[in-house]
Amino acid sequence: MNRSTRNYLALDLGASGGRAIVGRFDGERLTLVELHRFANGPVQLPRADGGTSLHWNILGLFAEIKEGLRRAAAAGNGPLTSLGIDTWGVDFGLLDGRGQLLGNPYHYRDSRTDGMMGAAFRRVPREEIFAATGIQFMQLNTLYQLLALAERQDPGLTAAATLLLTPDLLNYWLTGRALSERTIASTTQFLDPYRGQWATDLLARLGLPTHILPPIVEPGTVLGDLLPHVAAETGAQGVLVVAPGCHDTASAVAAVPAEGAHHAYLSSGTWSLLGVETQAPVINAASLAANVTNEGGVCGTVRLLKNITGLWIIQECRRAWAAAGRPLSWDQIVAEAGAAMPARAVIDVDAAEFAAPGDMPGRVRAFCVRTGQPVPDTVGALAAVVYESLALKYRSTLARIEGLTGRTAAPLHIVGGGSQNRLLNQLAADFTGRPVIAGPVEATAIGNILMQMLATGALASLAEGRDLVRRSFEVEAFEPRPRPDRDERLGRLEALT
Repeated sequence: MNRSTRNYLALDLGASGGRAIVGRFDGERLTLVELHRFANGPVQLPRADGGTSLHWNILGLFAEIKEGLRRAAAAGNGPLTSLGIDTWGVDFGLLDGRGQLLGNPYHYRDSRTDGMMGAAFRRVPREEIFAATGIQFMQLNTLYQLLALAERQDPGLTAAATLLLTPDLLNYWLTGRALSERTIASTTQFLDPYRGQWATDLLARLGLPTHILPPIVEPGTVLGDLLPHVAAETGAQGVLVVAPGCHDTASAVAAVPAEGAHHAYLSSGTWSLLGVETQAPVINAASLAANVTNEGGVCGTVRLLKNITGLWIIQECRRAWAAAGRPLSWDQIVAEAGAAMPARAVIDVDAAEFAAPGDMPGRVRAFCVRTGQPVPDTVGALAAVVYESLALKYRSTLARIEGLTGRTAAPLHIVGGGSQNRLLNQLAADFTGRPVIAGPVEATAIGNILMQMLATGALASLAEGRDLVRRSFEVEAFEPRPRPDRDERLGRLEALT
């Protein structure tokens, strides 16, 4: 091992699992070593009224983070320089005046936000919420979660002294500092994208508390040392805690191995996040109509993007098939889908019926029945419908974003776990008509590490970091093939949305 090698720990938590990955930088290239992997997912709990609610096992996740830190400290490849945490957006924990957690944080798919968007619009018009925040309307946003607590006069909200989004809460338990990093704060739909501060006037008009909001820091901020008891428990001495792009998509976009400023990106996983980088928010009537979002990016950028339901539908199908006695690998599903193409039906992957866990194959078939289309009757036919519908959604979304910016975005960089799906990558190229560059798979961890390197002086700029990504990781190119049916299929999708 080169004596000058520096080690950085990325703690990357997604909606279905988390990893502890060490990045080793030898002065020329970055290599990754996964040290710990763990499951994550919703926990269903009974309520007093006989219903159920969905929560995160946040204490279990913190224990897994400490285990990852312990393994990294014991790996024997030199000391850790720093660590950074990134997670999914919108969810949060509430702390009382002593800094203690008030209950299990809710999962964004919990049904308590049903009807909350309408309740918000009755107090503040939709157009004014968008003008104040620039964020896409989704009922899972923190704004509607918080409103749901207020509408029900939740005692936890009454007792709360501090609101911390998921990565901010975990950072608080590591360092004792109650702060919010800007990229994760932007997912709430109550951050002013121009000032980078909380939109307190909006919250006050909605009757929501503002005293619980912590100070905001920029991505790449050094939060400080580990608390003594955490350092002693894990054996991680002298490790700095850095707030990278704490929203996992912000970290993933940071690692896009792009050259120049006119590319598009797609962070592909449970969600598909498709967009471009801009230097300023795009907030106008057209972006409101397109329901795009202006989330915070690293190094002063804005992520102008659209949240699209991604591989969630096929993930739920796979679970349903396994429960029905037919466990299938991802390779098997992709092979059967490829053999069944072209699909005979199109679905709107963002339709409300696909949002919650459940019998997803049945929901896809019911959608086809409701819209008068051929019903897929095999695993391959159904998977083909989902994959082709996703690629068509990429096409329509990219066209809208290009219309907002007035420029063509090419190539399309696909990063994240979904970039391993070569069938979907090729479909994305075919339907968007753009060259696709797929990889790196571990973009979120890499972007997390790049921001740690910027914070500790190993890199001077984001451009330098992306050059390091190009030197260090392989990618695969996909050229668009002719699809004579593209416009007809796109028209069918547009008619459904």
